Amino acid sequence: MTIVKTVAVHEVVQAAYPRPVTERDEIGMAVGKAIDETLSRYSHEFSQSRRPTLTSMSRLATEILDRELADADVQLTPKDREQQLSEVFGVLQAFRRSEVMGLSRPRSRVILINERVGVYAQPDYWDGRDRFYEMKSYHANPTPPDVRLQLRLFQCAFPGFRAFLACFDRHATPVTSTIESFPPLEREVLKEVLTLAYRTGLEKGTEKVLEYVDNPIVRYAISP
Repeated sequence: MTIVKTVAVHEVVQAAYPRPVTERDEIGMAVGKAIDETLSRYSHEFSQSRRPTLTSMSRLATEILDRELADADVQLTPKDREQQLSEVFGVLQAFRRSEVMGLSRPRSRVILINERVGVYAQPDYWDGRDRFYEMKSYHANPTPPDVRLQLRLFQCAFPGFRAFLACFDRHATPVTSTIESFPPLEREVLKEVLTLAYRTGLEKGTEKVLEYVDNPIVRYAISP
């Protein structure tokens, strides 16, 4: 058996750019979770020709937001809750008009580095051929370093695919949307990203038996 240390992309990003979580962050994460889960369902149902209504998806987003806030033990005033829901509904409407609508979430892949560290990577959407999309519900231009690292790790997991960052700014009225293409990884950048992921995995990873990993594996060899 081959034992490897595994981490997820978000763990590599958090290790590289750590910061404490405030109550405002918890609210933002709850809103983001409501948006992410709802849009994923929305897009999947649409791809299956089921034509979900905006009303049903808005109801689902409300349920998820309330659940996430309760789990985080965060209470909002009725006015603040309505404001957050208004932002969520705005993103839903912008998303349904975008090129991402109807795409599915790819199966998670494992970036296997030196047969010792595996990084689980799963962007939000792909077309199954040559494009993947990572989505943010805020304005991310210029691209923050943590988001850039996240996208680069996804590029490692999906070589040959074009990478796109889709932003639906829930803080804008009305919600604005941008879809930005990212260039392929240069060799030196690729090595830098893989080295960072490798060191993070060795330090923070959970041991797994490689033969039991059934995700698609993309192998790399580097000189640490």
